[in-house]
Amino acid sequence: MRPIRLALLAGLLLLGAALPARADEAAFRTAYAAAEAAVQQAAALRNQWTTTVSTLAAAKKAADGGDFDRALAHAREAEALAQASIYQAESEKDAWKALEIR
Repeated sequence: MRPIRLALLAGLLLLGAALPARADEAAFRTAYAAAEAAVQQAAALRNQWTTTVSTLAAAKKAADGGDFDRALAHAREAEALAQASIYQAESEKDAWKALEIR
């Protein structure tokens, strides 16, 4: 099961790294909103990764500095990390039962 999670995370990170030639503010805002929604969903599942929060903060900082290419990349990475943490929470929700001694 662990290789599947790693493959999913790697795929999401690679997908998020594919950027258009030049990012604009609208593209960043759309990606940032999607990342924020995913982060909130992960937090609701009580499985929010600290790297996700710092990556989202880096996206905001880059956007505040006007570097929308970097901001978009960070926002997409934050969304991918949040989605991976959501997947982890969902897949491991009942996995502990398999480890229970009977």
